[in-house]
Amino acid sequence: MSAQALLRDLPGRSARLLPGRADWRIVRRSWGRDLVAGLIVAVVALPLALAFGISSGLGARAGLVTAVVAGALAAIFGGSNLQVSGPTGAMTVVLVPIVAKYGAEGVLLVGLLAGLILIAAAVARAGRFAAFLPTPVIEGFTAGIAVVIALQQVPAALGITGAHAGKVWRVAAEAAARFAAHPTAAAPVMAVAVAALMLVGGRWRPGVPFSLAGVAIATLVAEAARLDVARIGALPAGLPAPSLDFVDPGAITALLPSALAVAALAALESLLCATVADAMSVGEKHDPDRELFGQGVANLAAPVLGGVPATAAIARTAVSVRAGARSRLAALTHAGVLAVIVLAAGGLVGRIPLAALAGVLLATTVRMVEVGSLAALARATRRDGAVLVLTFTVTVAFDLITAVAVGVAAAIVLALRDLARTARLRPVPLDAGDHTAEEQALLAEHIVAYRLDGPLFFAAAHRFLLELSQISDVRVVILRMSRVTTLDATGASVLGDAVTRLEQRGILVLLSGIDPAHDQVLTTLRTAEHLRRDGLVFPDTPAAIAHARAHVHAADAGLSALPVRPARS
Repeated sequence: MSAQALLRDLPGRSARLLPGRADWRIVRRSWGRDLVAGLIVAVVALPLALAFGISSGLGARAGLVTAVVAGALAAIFGGSNLQVSGPTGAMTVVLVPIVAKYGAEGVLLVGLLAGLILIAAAVARAGRFAAFLPTPVIEGFTAGIAVVIALQQVPAALGITGAHAGKVWRVAAEAAARFAAHPTAAAPVMAVAVAALMLVGGRWRPGVPFSLAGVAIATLVAEAARLDVARIGALPAGLPAPSLDFVDPGAITALLPSALAVAALAALESLLCATVADAMSVGEKHDPDRELFGQGVANLAAPVLGGVPATAAIARTAVSVRAGARSRLAALTHAGVLAVIVLAAGGLVGRIPLAALAGVLLATTVRMVEVGSLAALARATRRDGAVLVLTFTVTVAFDLITAVAVGVAAAIVLALRDLARTARLRPVPLDAGDHTAEEQALLAEHIVAYRLDGPLFFAAAHRFLLELSQISDVRVVILRMSRVTTLDATGASVLGDAVTRLEQRGILVLLSGIDPAHDQVLTTLRTAEHLRRDGLVFPDTPAAIAHARAHVHAADAGLSALPVRPARS
């Protein structure tokens, strides 16, 4: 679509992204179940929001604000009836280096820019492209995220504060070294106990919110025993006042790459989550562009109130669906319950030990990794296994966005290699039924037909040229083009080079069965233009064989010239 047409269609596209009455029709039939599901999700989301806020570097309050603001706005404006949004582990992994480099104000500005990018992507209808991300890349960075989140929890789980380093694994190593020098039991025991309760209890009674139970028990034990463990700290009552003081026009250029990374992650995780939600329900189908728009609005508003960038959360969405949610009211209720907690229970939340929240996230990382799925992918093909391992390694060693870029690039290169290998140049026997025995012998001796199978594009073109250039002891070569599936500029250029090389050796080249779409490429690039001019391009192979036979007969008879047959279009 041209830029002018895009601008003309912009109002219509924008209107389609806005919420309507149809979004809430189902509420009349399911409001009871939605309210219950929303309450259950809020109980599950509370410790996660606190933990992810702390892990991001902006604090527990930022996590709660994000869960409330982003959760409500994404529920209203998003493209899924079942999605639950808020701070997530994947986003935390991306935010930590941004906090280290640009500080809290940099993260807020990145979130604001990411919101604008997501809204622009929604208007441009970019949501459908998420379906093209390879599964090994998704599984690889999911497993990598789990490892990174686990490493992020090592200092809190060991009761170590103030550990700083450039990479998360270095932070974990520094914390482990400091703990070994002065070991204490309270924090590690608490973290392991909470994680064990979640994992074991979750298998025993999946519907019980063991994360909240574990945090509550750990907090009560810490208070009763007066354990010397780090706490969240007092939270201000209520939501912060809206502010744009963090907006620094001079920093936008430097922060734009980070904003693009955050927007890409928010889009990817939200669309994947919406797909999972659709699969868990009956008759649900999300709108990918509206989902991008909803996440854009959520990320536009959250930083204004001091929240971190958000995305849809697969774990919380799954809990909501399993609890009976059928409409957006469930996610909206979840945000409302968390808002009440922010307003009324900030003092109690502040007494929660950081080690307990570290245990929650450690258990979450274990649940994120599906060992069976990873093993199946690794065994599927060597290509999938290589992409999976590469994406995982880069995620842990560098960062998530680099990992996705490297994983996608590797997947594309390996796929192109495999696709190029499907291209074949096959000698075709000329059926005796079409000719007399004498003619067949003559054709077999002097004429060769080659069928081009598969794609003739840049990855396969040069191998094709090498194979074709090795043809010898023939007088006529017929290139059958009807089974060429793809032809790009490189393939057309190499085809022209092959024709020229054969003609320089005195071999007549005929083309047959060119697809009209490929014919346009050849015509535009003027590939082997003289063949068309001299009538050496034929609509089918029998016509080309007849012309080749006439050419050979004429040459054997000593004729100086052979009238060429006009090519049919």
